[in-house]
Amino acid sequence: MKVGVVGAGYVGLVTSACLADRGHRVICADVDGEKIRKLNAGEMTVYEPGLEALIACNVEAGRLSFVSSTPAAAAGAAVVFLTVGTPAGNDGTTQLGALFEAVETVVESLTGPVVLVTKSTVPVGTARVLRNFVQPLAKHPIAIVSNPEFLKEGEAVNDFMKPDRIVIGCESEEARSVMQEIYEPFAQRERPILFVDLESAEMTKYAANAFLAMRVSFMNEISHLCDATGADIETVRQGMGFDRRIGGQFMFAGVGYGGSCLPRDLKALIAFGEQRSLALPLLHATDAINESQKGALVDVLKHRLGPSLVGKVVAVWGLAFKPGTDDIRDAPALAIIDGLLAAGAKVRATDPAALENTRRVYASRAGCAVAFSHDPYEALDGADALIVVTEWSDYRRPDFARMHSLMRTPLILDGRNIYDPAAVRGFGFSHFGVGRRGA
Repeated sequence: MKVGVVGAGYVGLVTSACLADRGHRVICADVDGEKIRKLNAGEMTVYEPGLEALIACNVEAGRLSFVSSTPAAAAGAAVVFLTVGTPAGNDGTTQLGALFEAVETVVESLTGPVVLVTKSTVPVGTARVLRNFVQPLAKHPIAIVSNPEFLKEGEAVNDFMKPDRIVIGCESEEARSVMQEIYEPFAQRERPILFVDLESAEMTKYAANAFLAMRVSFMNEISHLCDATGADIETVRQGMGFDRRIGGQFMFAGVGYGGSCLPRDLKALIAFGEQRSLALPLLHATDAINESQKGALVDVLKHRLGPSLVGKVVAVWGLAFKPGTDDIRDAPALAIIDGLLAAGAKVRATDPAALENTRRVYASRAGCAVAFSHDPYEALDGADALIVVTEWSDYRRPDFARMHSLMRTPLILDGRNIYDPAAVRGFGFSHFGVGRRGA
């Protein structure tokens, strides 16, 4: 089957590569000519484990190609996936300009019937609006389908190949048949394809991310009670997680969540509610707790070293919002670095993947006191404190003796609770974990 994918961003590349790997002829288009040039030259434009090899294999096999022409991807395609960006505006609402531009170009380029699939995260009701939008433009039958993505950065290829669930919103048997054929190779016996109405498919994406964000903020809220009472959040987490009604996913206290999905989707859902005069206090609280949590470790550091941090050197291990990606969108590390700089500290930052993306953020700030290093131990030389922000495997079992010899003040603020406090103290460090007993 010929498949068109419009948008060569994170979701578009994963979708294109995985569908091509199952035998479809996929043409992925993007209006960014430089991005397409790099992809055709074999250069990756996103960091995602396993994706580069998968793309290379399918390009070589002739099943996958990249073009800067949307009409080339749409003409002759049985299915066109829309994976263009839908960023949040200043008020939290989702910006759909690029999506509608892409849809208009696709419709004008069709040479026959097509199933038009939105994988971009869009407000509830968008699929029905799109259906009305394309009707006066269409020269061929068009079926609108909502197929939200549930990809975790750092595990996206595996998530697509072995999904927890496949949610498809559609209203025609023809579209259902085509989508069944597309996804049958990925469906698992115990988790079949879930066909629903358009609005329910769109809402499922938002509700899932809002719930995950809520779990993170809940545990961060409880961590403050642990600090106040002497309880240990890790013990509490384990005790809760063994309850099968609760489980252990997204139950880790820390510096808060970030990335392109949870913050954006939560704010979009809040804005969506406000447009309909719904207060949604639980979602507001989830967002507020997360924003507050990002600055909590800076406050701890001021208490330990301050209140002024002028002249203090602080090493920051981890810049990406999570391990396995170079994505720094809404990353807690940026809020922490900004807080340190505002307090007068000098920052030395390191990350296995997100160093260059972060460097670009601070490059335009004149006199910005942030130094970047590829070597985490180099960042510690003469440091008054270390803040661990991203739980990369590189940081989980470091040489504590070497760290102690390098640092001016042996203080570790463990923002992801990846260290055993007693073991770290055994090396002569002062240790602070989020909600950890005796911190």
